[in-house]
Amino acid sequence: MENIRKEIDALKKRIEYHNQRYYTLDDPEISDANYDKLFQRLLKLEKQHPELESTGSPTRKVGAGPKGGFLPVEHGSPMLSLENCFDHQQVLDFDKRVRKFLGDTMPVSYTVEPKIDGLAVELIYENGALRVASTRGDGRVGENVTRNIKTILNVPLQLTTRKKSLPVPDLLEVRGEVYMDMAAFETLNRKRAANNETLFANPRNAAAGSLRQLDSRITAKRPLDMFCYGVGNAQDLPFETHWDLMISLQQWGLRVNRPHIHICDTPDDVVKSCRLLEETRKDFPYEIDGAVIKVNRLDLQSRLGLKSRSPRWAMAYKFAPSQETTTVLGIHVQVGRTGALTPVAHLEPVALGGVLVSRATLHNQEEIDRKDVRQGDRVIVQRAGDVIPEVVKTVLSQRTGKEIKFVMPEACPVCGSGTLKKPGEVVARCPNINCPAQVRGSLRHFVSKGGMKIDGLGDKVIFKLMDKGLVKDESDLYTLTRKDLLSLENIKEKAATNLLGAIEGSKTPTLARFIYALGIRHVGEFTAALLADHFKDIKALENADQEVLSAIEGIGPQTAESLFSFFTDTQNTALIDRLLAAGIRPVVGSSKPPDSPAAGKIFVLTGSLPTIKRSEAKETITQKGGRVGSSVSRNTDYLVAGEAPGSKLQKARELGTSILDEAQFLELLGA
Repeated sequence: MENIRKEIDALKKRIEYHNQRYYTLDDPEISDANYDKLFQRLLKLEKQHPELESTGSPTRKVGAGPKGGFLPVEHGSPMLSLENCFDHQQVLDFDKRVRKFLGDTMPVSYTVEPKIDGLAVELIYENGALRVASTRGDGRVGENVTRNIKTILNVPLQLTTRKKSLPVPDLLEVRGEVYMDMAAFETLNRKRAANNETLFANPRNAAAGSLRQLDSRITAKRPLDMFCYGVGNAQDLPFETHWDLMISLQQWGLRVNRPHIHICDTPDDVVKSCRLLEETRKDFPYEIDGAVIKVNRLDLQSRLGLKSRSPRWAMAYKFAPSQETTTVLGIHVQVGRTGALTPVAHLEPVALGGVLVSRATLHNQEEIDRKDVRQGDRVIVQRAGDVIPEVVKTVLSQRTGKEIKFVMPEACPVCGSGTLKKPGEVVARCPNINCPAQVRGSLRHFVSKGGMKIDGLGDKVIFKLMDKGLVKDESDLYTLTRKDLLSLENIKEKAATNLLGAIEGSKTPTLARFIYALGIRHVGEFTAALLADHFKDIKALENADQEVLSAIEGIGPQTAESLFSFFTDTQNTALIDRLLAAGIRPVVGSSKPPDSPAAGKIFVLTGSLPTIKRSEAKETITQKGGRVGSSVSRNTDYLVAGEAPGSKLQKARELGTSILDEAQFLELLGA
């Protein structure tokens, strides 16, 4: 029992410490997942030994006290936290508890909506006017951030209504989440890096740090957004359900996440909605770390009531973590297809987003120095979407003094050539284009989906072909025989036949695909399409001088220099000649119907589309003969705007660009 008491006391101290780092200082040292493990362990011990539970336990409190410099605001009703669950069975158990507490045999309906990873706030409207805005604080008392909240463009200063039957209440306590979308977060961190300022660990950290500025002028420069998810006291409002309440908040001018709120009539529907949000989380333009499940009927919420730190009528279903804390076992350098040397942290394996991660990019030496990452350090790593994980920050408080600093090598670790770094660039490169690492990277890029699209030619097969000396560059792929392929380990007759067919089928790519497949620096799919439209022939592009390239609308000076440098290298032009001699015949023009309204048009996508993935939208555009741009310019024909569109929408409005919602976009394309 004494050992259990000591463990409980230690857990309380650790959790209180991390509450202070997270809620008050906006500088977390551990991932949310690690915090949840500590919290769940304390909950379990207190449940098993109720005689050791105390009223001061962090399991009975919310957040942390207000930060100095802000006036305190006492909430009219507590701003509680949510109880967490981590698997589908716990969702079903939550439903059983709800129905058992109510003692009713009738079914209970629920709403499920994204749990946005931001900062909880309360807005007090009196006679429709915003009077006070505050953070959650410790649940009872928060910080007065009214001046800062007023700088957020989608927070109305005055509520309005178009329905006489839905008047704005005399008093309305609105609860919501202030957040920063991922594109804005990355831009902010790039600016901070350029100014040698400390980087924010994640969008939530950035949103909290931005809203809690003593100088509201700083907050005004930060791109914050807000979604409303409820009210403090719904008893005096004329609504029967949470869904009705959300619709009414929207009609009064407040922003709610309506497209992603699902009404579920059964517990199985709740599980399906949670699973859908988790599967599509990477398609959201902002971070979501779970799903919030609420009893839909407000009278049932009232009957269920509250516990010490959470309501009985709501539950947070937490997704697999996108951030974790782990140890850097070593730092090694990998060489990419352009010769770029990238330091990679080899990590103590950790589960991130449902994937076991053992490596994370460190980008370059400047990034390593800025984050002060060393071998042996404890670090926070993150994985957003399908990209390679990266080290977010070093946990300096856990240093032992035995950590080892890293310095980039002066020679390529693969071929031994001396590395070069151009003035103004932060990336060191291997200048040897015959470096095996560059060749492997070039081959992978050449056969990729955006390039020649040779199915079945993955990394393992490429490595085997190179190891046997059967392939030294891209042109050798077209001289492979059945005998060559069957000589490789684990390649059988059917696989050899399919691969030879895929190689043969790749000989008539569009010119844009062929240009992209060559792997020219700064030339992505969009730029490749511009070049293909302009030159119509690979040899015409090959013979263009830098002045001609720079004059093409959409081609910047850096890209023009890269193109000119590539095509004046005789090894590159010799490779193109070998590819053409092997039978590759790039198709000029488009096979898309000339009457397609998308043909030749440039589309830019922003925000989260309600029913289709962004990748599907891009594919539809290209299938109809259009192109997808990355930023809004005078050349952009259409901006397709989904939920939480960000700064691209404002730029499109300023330029007079046609703006489409998803329905208009699909109608235009006949999709």
